[in-house]
Amino acid sequence: MSQIDELRMIVRVTRLYYELGKQQSTIAEQLGLSQATVSRLLKRSKEEGIIRILINIPKGVYTELEEALVMKFNLRDAIVVDSLEDDEKMIQRDLGAAAAYYLESAIRPHEVIGISSWSATLLALVDALHPLSRKDGVKVVQILGGVGNPAAEAYATRLTSRLAHLVNGDAVYLPVPGVLATEAARDVLIADKVTQQAIMLFSHVTTALVGIGAIDPSPLLAQSGNIFSSNELGLLRQRGAVGDILLHFYDINGKLVDTGVDKRVISMDLEQLGKVNRAIGIAGGSRKYFSILGALHGHWVNILITDRFTAERLVKE
Repeated sequence: MSQIDELRMIVRVTRLYYELGKQQSTIAEQLGLSQATVSRLLKRSKEEGIIRILINIPKGVYTELEEALVMKFNLRDAIVVDSLEDDEKMIQRDLGAAAAYYLESAIRPHEVIGISSWSATLLALVDALHPLSRKDGVKVVQILGGVGNPAAEAYATRLTSRLAHLVNGDAVYLPVPGVLATEAARDVLIADKVTQQAIMLFSHVTTALVGIGAIDPSPLLAQSGNIFSSNELGLLRQRGAVGDILLHFYDINGKLVDTGVDKRVISMDLEQLGKVNRAIGIAGGSRKYFSILGALHGHWVNILITDRFTAERLVKE
């Protein structure tokens, strides 16, 4: 076959495949070719510049930013959401919706989903989540103590129970405060049989959903009763703490900050979180920028869901 004849065949196959939408097997039968030959000719169409693939990225989609975040911070994945620059409630809603869509497509049978408490963004996730078809053996485990002031305690229960209902899974609660008054009180509650049922699942979590907190507690956390005193927060700042995940504090480099308060917390620890297959951190807004940066430096999460303004700043940092 001469070069011009081969090019003619390549164009013929290319038009049948891309313009008329015919399958390779149909083209092979129509033209009397093998399917392997059709596949080879389609590959040649790209090499010869006959077909060029142009991806037209819609407005509000930031794949380049996502790829830049993945490369820079060695992430498994990143999702960048279009939102208003510094409207915290709007950001929480938009991040929650994006996280819900991600979770809907990610859940597999026998998944053990760990979820934090006291996060408005995670509450937005649960509110946006659609009921999923049943998958065998799914569990939802609370990975931060949820007992607090009666007015706020419903949030923690709602997060765990409603998520379990939506994914057709079994809920496993952690019915203890997130922060205890003393280390001794924490040790007593950790030894409790019911508490141990949840804690034993921490090492089996396959997908973790966590908020990323700033040093100053969010309104939801502040009203829960699961916060440290102003003196303790001041000491954390002095030691360089910039944020927390599951009430474990770290500095801008992601190193854990030791002030003793960590020994009064009942939650999954960050070493465990760092080993989770999908450790999803969901946070955005300027107030949480350094908290997010520290979490990424520490590799405490491997999937980040954030807003585009925060993403742009992280990439430029």
